[in-house]
Amino acid sequence: MTLSTDVKTRLERLGNQLRIDSIVETTAAGSGHPTSCMSCADIVAALFFHEMKWNPGEPHAPNHDRFVLSKGHAAPVLYAALHEAGATPGVKLEDLRKFGSPFEGHPMPTALPWVDVATGSLGQGLSAGLGMALAARLDGSPARVFVLLGDGESAEGNVWEAANLASHDKVDNLVAIFDINALGQSDPTMFAHDMEAYRKRLEAFGWDTQVIDGHDMSQILSALEKTRHRNGKPHAIAARTDKGHGVSFLSGKEGWHGKPLKGEQVQQAIDEIKAQGAEGNAAGIIQVPSGGAPPLGTRLPLPAPGFKEAIATREAYGDALVALGKVRPDVVALDGDVKNSTYSEFFKKANPQRFFDCFIAEQNMVTMAAGLAACGKVPFVSTFAAFFSRAYDQIRMAAISKSNVKYVGSHAGCSIGEDGPSQMALEDLAMFRAIPDSLVLYPSDGNSTWRCVELAAEFRGPVFIRTSRPKTPIVYDAKESFKMGEFKTFKSENSKAVIIGAGVTFHEAHKAQKALADKGTAVTVIDLYCLKPLNAVSLSNAIKEAGGRVLVVEDHYPEGGLGEAVLHALATTGTSAKFAQAAVTSIPVSGKPEELMHHYGLDAESIVTQVGKLLEG
Repeated sequence: MTLSTDVKTRLERLGNQLRIDSIVETTAAGSGHPTSCMSCADIVAALFFHEMKWNPGEPHAPNHDRFVLSKGHAAPVLYAALHEAGATPGVKLEDLRKFGSPFEGHPMPTALPWVDVATGSLGQGLSAGLGMALAARLDGSPARVFVLLGDGESAEGNVWEAANLASHDKVDNLVAIFDINALGQSDPTMFAHDMEAYRKRLEAFGWDTQVIDGHDMSQILSALEKTRHRNGKPHAIAARTDKGHGVSFLSGKEGWHGKPLKGEQVQQAIDEIKAQGAEGNAAGIIQVPSGGAPPLGTRLPLPAPGFKEAIATREAYGDALVALGKVRPDVVALDGDVKNSTYSEFFKKANPQRFFDCFIAEQNMVTMAAGLAACGKVPFVSTFAAFFSRAYDQIRMAAISKSNVKYVGSHAGCSIGEDGPSQMALEDLAMFRAIPDSLVLYPSDGNSTWRCVELAAEFRGPVFIRTSRPKTPIVYDAKESFKMGEFKTFKSENSKAVIIGAGVTFHEAHKAQKALADKGTAVTVIDLYCLKPLNAVSLSNAIKEAGGRVLVVEDHYPEGGLGEAVLHALATTGTSAKFAQAAVTSIPVSGKPEELMHHYGLDAESIVTQVGKLLEG
């Protein structure tokens, strides 16, 4: 490539400066990973100060190239690059890991606007980058996405899920750079410096792959230039590096992972690097893009639902998503090869360009959604609710990023019947209730499902909607309103108890209410369609009004579901109540839905019996 010697030399010196900065940061913090930063400093310098098109004054410009530091423990080198570029005014390198500093131990978008997704739980960055690259392609943006991965994290299956789909979808605006420094935390990495092993694997996955010396600036720049060509393949650069490069007593040495330098080591290391030439002036060589963002389009209100006949809430979700897609151009959908069961296939048919089939790779699907959300999309991610447990760490990390992702889990509970326990989501409500700042919804009929999809789209943050397999009758009028934190109450005069259900168990509770009324026993039924947040005061008052007796009926394990949500509300308000619970108390077996519901006391007949015992007590 044609590049002036002056620019190449400046980039080499900037790489050394990033090494010094990383040492300064981690020494001041007394913790961190300086050697992991030093192996990739030349690559980061070449990206931020030459190859990437970005403006240090505009952290959220959608036409800018994006960078994902998948090896999040190397955060100090990212902060150093931003610092030298003038993108973090008022923040000192020595603030690393201090309380209140945007330079957190691992990159956090909530702290630093230049970070799009939280990283540090290794193996997830390529999936996030894939989501961002697909968002850019969807918008017709020239932006490229660069993901820097460590060789240790490439043992994670999540990496290869992303690599597989990126190749399949011909995402050629995605560049993955593997920092192959051969050393993990406790031992050498799986393939150490066997560069051909990486080449063969990446090429086998369909990536346009280059192997380079990650400390030779000419090779780095030449490889990056080749990635500019859009040839229908994602681009990979396998860069051979040395952990702790630039310092004699660190380079390639084991036992230094996650250890800052101390005492005389600090100055000795800095002096060695300075002797090779170091410079912090990045002025005039950063590539700033031209042009603005494409128009987003006009958002319109979602029309009212129109369901009249019994319908499964999973199917109502598919209809609602199509309607939402018509009025919200920012809505996209992802599914894990069960779109004909979750009914997201309706959205695919209506909006094929905004639908992403992720196949059976839920970890990649979830973090892809976080990447799409980072670019302003509102992703609805659907699969069987049980399969979200495969991707719980990815869901957790997306929540740490405050990613605006909506999860829709179908086939919940033993009410799915014959498929058996491997397909039955019985832990999902507990999983998503534990996610910080989440909204957890469990609609019971088609019209409430429609409204819950609307709530999910309006809410900024993680949402879980639990949908059911069986068809359920329509209870709510199309004009009925649904709000976060609320519930629906079906009162009877002189109620003696409250039955609380949601989804399929709400309908069983409703039947039991009528059967009990025929016997002269009045009870109130509550449809707890929103488990989180929950209006504890209103719920506690409703229970007190019915004599302080409550039976919770849930198609979920006892831990973490409706029952514990109700108990938490009672404890929060200091309300005394006689509490009973019907739940799935063992690992189920295959059987007809009605058999399983009866076995666990979740059907109307069983509810009537349990209310009788509650009142007798």
